[in-house]
Amino acid sequence: MPAFDTTSRFLPAVLALPLSSLMFVQPVLAQQETRDEATEADTPTDDFHDRRIDQKGEIVVTAIGVSQLDVLAGTSVVEGVELQRNLEAQIGDVLVDLPGVSATSFSPGASRPVLRGFQGERVRVLVDGIGSIDVSNTSADHATTIDPLTAESIEVLRGPAVLLYGSQAIGGAVNVIDKRIPQRMLKEPFHIDATASADTAYDLREGGASLDVPLGSHFVVHADGSYRDTNDVEIAGFAASPLLRADLLADAAEEEDEGHLDEADELRELANQRGILPSSATRTWTTNLGFAFFEGESDLGASIGWYDSDYGVPTRPGTGHHHEEGDDDADHEEEEGEESVSIGLKQFRADLRGRLALGDGFFKSLNTRVGYSDYTHTEFEGEEVGTVFDVQGIEARAVLEQNPRGGWMGSIGTQYYFRDFDANGAEAYVPKNRTNQFAVFALQELDLGAVELEGAGRFEKQRVESQVLGFDRSFNTFSAALGVAHETEDGLRFGINGSRAERAPSAEEMLSNGPHIATQAFEVGDPNLSTESAWGVEAFVRGRLGPASLSFAAYKNWFQDYIYLVDTGVEEDDLPVFNYLQQDADWFGLEGQVYLTLFDSSDLTIATDLRGDYIRAELADGSPLPRIPPVSLLGALEAQTSRLDGRIEVQWNDGQDRVADFETPTDSFTFVNASLAWKPFVGDENLTVMFQVDNIFDTVGRRHASFTKDYVPLAGRNFKVSLRASI
Repeated sequence: MPAFDTTSRFLPAVLALPLSSLMFVQPVLAQQETRDEATEADTPTDDFHDRRIDQKGEIVVTAIGVSQLDVLAGTSVVEGVELQRNLEAQIGDVLVDLPGVSATSFSPGASRPVLRGFQGERVRVLVDGIGSIDVSNTSADHATTIDPLTAESIEVLRGPAVLLYGSQAIGGAVNVIDKRIPQRMLKEPFHIDATASADTAYDLREGGASLDVPLGSHFVVHADGSYRDTNDVEIAGFAASPLLRADLLADAAEEEDEGHLDEADELRELANQRGILPSSATRTWTTNLGFAFFEGESDLGASIGWYDSDYGVPTRPGTGHHHEEGDDDADHEEEEGEESVSIGLKQFRADLRGRLALGDGFFKSLNTRVGYSDYTHTEFEGEEVGTVFDVQGIEARAVLEQNPRGGWMGSIGTQYYFRDFDANGAEAYVPKNRTNQFAVFALQELDLGAVELEGAGRFEKQRVESQVLGFDRSFNTFSAALGVAHETEDGLRFGINGSRAERAPSAEEMLSNGPHIATQAFEVGDPNLSTESAWGVEAFVRGRLGPASLSFAAYKNWFQDYIYLVDTGVEEDDLPVFNYLQQDADWFGLEGQVYLTLFDSSDLTIATDLRGDYIRAELADGSPLPRIPPVSLLGALEAQTSRLDGRIEVQWNDGQDRVADFETPTDSFTFVNASLAWKPFVGDENLTVMFQVDNIFDTVGRRHASFTKDYVPLAGRNFKVSLRASI
């Protein structure tokens, strides 16, 4: 097929880059060892203590090309017991407890991270520093092709330096660290990691395992797999929001007045649906095979993998019941009923990672990362195929990391991205198109003793073309950031940074034009969209203050020609019409976390974990932007002994009544959660069994960032048991 022919021309050249230099890879091994040593030196070696805030306020990042972004970026790291406690099917739901993070929560099978109120094209989801190469960024109903079940840790990166990973990271990035390509040489005959879970709200049954085996003194081979199965999720109260229920009941009364009694009964049944969210079941399985070769400080590895997921897509109640006055009974019968929608998603992925040590000269190492994806996504209407999305893509990065010289260090690099997108079917709302991106970037750091300076820049060239439309546009964008920080003798770091960021519009934002059944919207792009740009400033404080680890940030962004999707209030094909528009916009936010040790002895540690965030985003005319998360606060009390880790937390999400035109508000809600992690073997942390209950009081909750918040509430009370083992 043409897409494969185009991709195949680039693939040999991209793969030849690391092979021609024998061994290139991202510096995961060396950076992970540095990270482990810092953690062991500064914090107790258990999973209970907070490791999301480095004791010196430094941000240790394993993504390719950048080892520390302690001035220009902030980060949170989820691993160990915290990862086990928050493990969910989709990456967005894993991270929602972190400051400044929400999720799209489109359905249990599709939920992407929302960072500082940004989502979609402004948040990059990475696997070991390179993109997931799927279409999850193009629409909220598209799942990410990353399985958190086999993740070793997950990093959330915020701030201007994250733009080094692409102009699409203007809101931030999520980097998932897994072991599909082994990260280090083993000193044991084999290593097994395994996890399994079951719960009540989702009727969840899941399990995953990985095996690493050394072959001689230089090779490690890896295999992993996972399986997850859930039923329609149990919810608290009604599926439909109060406003939607009122509309459905009003429509039912109107149908009854017109003599359509069956229609009226069906609408009332939809309005009164409670306890279970229809069409929300999921089934996912994955498998990966990989290897790595290590020689001194150089190494080379590769992997292949398969991701397969089928998940239901809840649809807005009542969308199948429109009819015009004067319709005859036959036409009326044809339009009755709700047809289920589901998505079948499959991805084949191949990855290459390399690191070539360059000695003690100006450059320390040459690191490369390449990923290739063949992705198919099918939207089903009942048993019939509705629309098929086919995507083939390549992303490649090469980074030269500098040796430190007199307080000066940094890296320079280049990145290439290619995507061939094709949609077929009656509701293929985006035409066939291709996107090419090429970028060069640099990060430099200068330690002057009293202060530390960091600067970053990225130039990117993007071309979007669609032969079927005769469309061909190119964009040149430049993003840069400069920051300064001062660290006290106690390890508390203060800083401020400024940035200028630019993002080219995506193919979907420019070329969409048609009904999208999964999102229940008629989406219309604008082929004349211009480059989006923003000035930004951020002030932060991170580090330790006595017995507390803390991290606070305040940020402000001024956007020119901000691109957003908005409900127009009109309908086409019985669907609401959403247009991509541009207007200047202002963004302001606060986020913070304090982890305070209240009591610490040899037998017992008690600590409190406090988090919160606030976002205000509005257009130049003063109107609110759509789907902006409200204020959220979390408070938790934790206790640890040698064998037990307990945590009880209260998470409050405020209501959101600052809404865009035709957007519905959401009510506030409070979830109370509790967990108990048990390590059955004294002195051995290789097995952790966790018992937890989420949403103890069975509260109705709806995330405002979700397109489907009016009819897809969060899960009700959920009892869960899980185990995580490392052998």
